[in-house]
Amino acid sequence: MLNSIGDSLVTLAQLGNPTPEAPPLSDKIMQFVRYGTWFAMLSGIVAIVYAGGKFAWEKWQGSGLESPKMVAGAMIGGVVATSAGTIMNAVIGT
Repeated sequence: MLNSIGDSLVTLAQLGNPTPEAPPLSDKIMQFVRYGTWFAMLSGIVAIVYAGGKFAWEKWQGSGLESPKMVAGAMIGGVVATSAGTIMNAVIGT
């Protein structure tokens, strides 16, 4: 039995170094990820502009200020989205 295992290990050790190739449909997946990235950036910009406009409107009307929370939420969301891309690049090794 040990001889059989040893022969198997020797056979596996003799395999050549395979050349890496992209998995099927990887270009479509990467295109989808790029679209998602653009959507996240665009939605963050729209959220900050909307919250800024609402902040000015609330300030002008003299009502309670709820929009600073919206601005802070949009900023935190942008930081999380930006950090996610950096973390994924570090994990993937690109």
